[in-house]
Amino acid sequence: MILPGATLGMLGGGQLGRMFTVAAQTLGYKVIVLDPSANSPAGTIAHQHLCADYTDQAALIQLAQSCQAITTEFENIPADSLAFLAQYTRVHPSADALKTTQHRAIEKQFIQQLGIPTAPFIAINSTADCENIHTQITFPAILKSATFGYDGKGQIRCANQQELLAAFQQLDQQACILEQQISLAKEVSVVLARGQSGDICHFPIAENHHINGILHSSTVPSSINQHQTEKVFAYADDIANALDYVGTLAVEFFISDSGDIMVNEIAPRPHNSGHYSLDACHTSQFEQQVRMLCDLPPGDSTLISPAVMINLLGDLWPDDQQPDWSCLLSQSNHKLHLYDKAAARPGRKMGHFTVLADNPEKAMAIANATFDQLKQS
Repeated sequence: MILPGATLGMLGGGQLGRMFTVAAQTLGYKVIVLDPSANSPAGTIAHQHLCADYTDQAALIQLAQSCQAITTEFENIPADSLAFLAQYTRVHPSADALKTTQHRAIEKQFIQQLGIPTAPFIAINSTADCENIHTQITFPAILKSATFGYDGKGQIRCANQQELLAAFQQLDQQACILEQQISLAKEVSVVLARGQSGDICHFPIAENHHINGILHSSTVPSSINQHQTEKVFAYADDIANALDYVGTLAVEFFISDSGDIMVNEIAPRPHNSGHYSLDACHTSQFEQQVRMLCDLPPGDSTLISPAVMINLLGDLWPDDQQPDWSCLLSQSNHKLHLYDKAAARPGRKMGHFTVLADNPEKAMAIANATFDQLKQS
């Protein structure tokens, strides 16, 4: 075990790194953040901020020599940097796990090799690939960049082959996948923590709603049935075990109108849909990340209260002015989390709030009413 008083490293200075830093500091650890942004949300509260690129070898060596263990906040960290750090100190997740989840085609092939369903897809690497899809994919479909796509970025819906060719041009002809559009009944996700012994602890499954490709709300508990719940947990466990994963991991799922369960994406880190755990569980996903990194037993992830989490995007900051938080902070069952980002812009995640209530339906009604008030403020 790595015990409090030790120093932990975080690659990435965004909101996920910030919430990890808070959790680690609360437990008594010191945190060093490596991030190229001078005013990153995590860097401003860490014990030390190394302002350097993720491939800066001198900075990586300094981080490795200063930290007993190192983790990441998002999957777009170069996997080679993790492999380099692992020569000097404990690193979780591994470079191999990161490589598998950084590329959509590789990730989906990995999932299918485990016998787990995904939406039908094909790799698109050239205009010739765009012209030879008829036997494998039918329109409508979604063209997704194979790397660096998140929150709806790098994703374009295509109704026909002409739109596909135009979309491929729009994405600069970079490596992509074309994914069959599924008629969805629900989207759900599960966050789990897997330790170095291979033991797995789950958080409750969240039911998610997206707007313009960005997560808007997560509700717990979800409305899926017991059979679906068991299948979601089993698929997520199979993925974590096959990756030999250590840390906090999220898996997103599609549930079709016909009840089919398909894995959408793997996130090798805490996840936006798990933010409810900060207020609605005995242990948050970020404390769990600290615990797994330090080889501590997992905390109790039991749900204390039904909850709804709502993302707060930069669209709520007209002319970079703060919304009127009084409608939210005047209510005792609301929890506000702001990320201290330097500038607001449309689509940028600036914070979230969580509503706790007797049941998920009540929590959603209250959360929607509060969000409407914030939009009008």
